[in-house]
Amino acid sequence: MSDSHFDFGMIGLGVMGRNFLLNMADHGFSVVGLDKDNQKALSLEKEATAGTTVKGVTNAKDFIGALKKPRCIMMLVPAGKPVDSVIEEFLPMLDKGDILIDGGNSHYTDTIKRIHYLKDKGFHFMGMGVSGGEKGARFGPSIMPGGDMEAWETVQPMLEAVSAKVKGSPCVAYLGKDAAGHYVKMVHNGIEYAIMQLIGETYLLMHQGLGLNNDQLHDIFKQWNEGNLQSYLIEITRDIFMQQDDKTNNRLVDMILDEAGAKGTGMWTSQDAMSLHYPIPCIDIAVSMRDLSVYKEERTKAESIYGDPHQTLSIDRDEFISQLHDALYFAVINCYAQGLGMIQKGSAALDMEIPLSEVVRIWRGGCIIRSVLLDKFYDIYTQDKTLPNILLSDFVAKELQNNVKQTRLVIATSVNAGYPVPGLSASLNYFDAYRRKHLPVNLLQAQRDYFGSHTYQRIDEPGIFHTEWKESE
Repeated sequence: MSDSHFDFGMIGLGVMGRNFLLNMADHGFSVVGLDKDNQKALSLEKEATAGTTVKGVTNAKDFIGALKKPRCIMMLVPAGKPVDSVIEEFLPMLDKGDILIDGGNSHYTDTIKRIHYLKDKGFHFMGMGVSGGEKGARFGPSIMPGGDMEAWETVQPMLEAVSAKVKGSPCVAYLGKDAAGHYVKMVHNGIEYAIMQLIGETYLLMHQGLGLNNDQLHDIFKQWNEGNLQSYLIEITRDIFMQQDDKTNNRLVDMILDEAGAKGTGMWTSQDAMSLHYPIPCIDIAVSMRDLSVYKEERTKAESIYGDPHQTLSIDRDEFISQLHDALYFAVINCYAQGLGMIQKGSAALDMEIPLSEVVRIWRGGCIIRSVLLDKFYDIYTQDKTLPNILLSDFVAKELQNNVKQTRLVIATSVNAGYPVPGLSASLNYFDAYRRKHLPVNLLQAQRDYFGSHTYQRIDEPGIFHTEWKESE
């Protein structure tokens, strides 16, 4: 292939990579994709819309030779060593000024290293989060790029064209320096973990606690998706309850093993929050519950020891469903608050200059955690770009105060009946602790000083103090 006329190249033609390229071609850009699997290269061309310019290749030199300069190349390969391997393979074939984009879920610390490594060699590198799944990649994802500003200005028209649109606004924006794009995507996925955990808890209470069947659950989630809980995750949950299993006469959801998979981004969020000393308990517990789910054999044995925990809830059904709606809404707000607060904290710590107003703006469409709440959050952050926690806004304060009573009732009912609701409980405990001026940490500090001479501060004068504590009878 000798003619260098393609606008954009993709390395890795799995479903996401292939769909992203086809999306780009539909918007008038000429694209070329590379995959060592010839069948994937052929599928790219076969699935292309008639009249678009799409080419699939299996040879790296042909791929590089087909691209206009400066070359714009995106990688959608597994995170970690595969990304580094691709970079090292292609560096000898690139020219200074070429742009490499990592569109996978790489850890942001790896992205920072790659940015500086390639900058020293004269190449542009961007870490870019992409959310929306297979359908989003094909018809409009939320795109989270960060890092090299010169590279962003080159690819901006293409990314704006293929991204999701909300009220005509593209769901893509430059999110800051260095690894800002991958950092935002990491926290996005942490929020995703937390909201999914919360939805699972409401499902457990309605399905096992109230005995609702899948048709009834579908109707409830359909109704919820028409109000203040309207979101992509509520929408797909509604649809899941109606999916038939093609192997049995059952609904598919009832045939799926209750062991969760994970690709690590939720865990990374929790780990990084701990290194920042920033509390995100809703995300932390969601990660822990996925981990706990894997111990199916132990859980089964424990049930045989402690007895069947399934209890029918002795409560007015319609009233409890209404309370569940309000509790879920309350908890989801807290999930967003923790994640957005972490982004602000991480941005400051790493000097990434992430604009939260742009983060919530581009999350409004295309991404997995899109919801009507984000329109409100966008207005809040547009008015106050330095707000440390969205719980301090008047709108959110009113929403939480209007729903906290119902949340307490749901948690009390669930705990008394033996149903685990760690996500809902974590959201309430976070709220109760965050809004409390005084916490019992004075006693903790006294304990630390008693056994380890760790010192403490006083409330009546500045300074650092230590006491020789005395034993009492």
